[in-house]
Amino acid sequence: MGKIAVLYDSLSGNTQKMAELVAEGARRLEGMEVRVVSISEADAAEVARKADGIALGSPCNLGVMSWRLKRFWDEQMEPYWMSLDGKIGCAFSSAGAWGGGSEITCQALNTILMNFGFLTFGLTDYVSKTASAHYGAIAVREPRDEEVKESCRKLGERLAEWVGAYIDRNPGLHPLVREPGRKRPGA
Repeated sequence: MGKIAVLYDSLSGNTQKMAELVAEGARRLEGMEVRVVSISEADAAEVARKADGIALGSPCNLGVMSWRLKRFWDEQMEPYWMSLDGKIGCAFSSAGAWGGGSEITCQALNTILMNFGFLTFGLTDYVSKTASAHYGAIAVREPRDEEVKESCRKLGERLAEWVGAYIDRNPGLHPLVREPGRKRPGA
């Protein structure tokens, strides 16, 4: 089965809690190998070699991602540019308040992943009437509300589905096959 790295930076522990929830969601698919790795402990060679999919998480710092995460991709991952094409990626972010820039941070994280050749995605699924993760899962401070927690889990689960369907070549894990009641184009 596929290998997933949930790579994050966290000062307050809020983004780390989100990372654990994303990993929990990815583990919903039996057999997925899921590792949660702090950016301070990440090894670029291992990330490049052992991750078919990456969920990338950052606190929102002044409306953008943390400098530690940006530096990791600028300096440590740079030698792997043009060698990661076709891997799957997604983003998640926490902020101090609503409107703090979490969705912009997710877009910036996805942009980094795209620049390295990752196929990125957001979720069309709503986990409740007011919660979705179109650009990635977001939280204000600690993920306490069940809908925020489920957004994180759903992001991880969908990452595992895409890794399973496209990297492991198991079409039965594709979301449209796995969730038969899900709307299909033209249906």
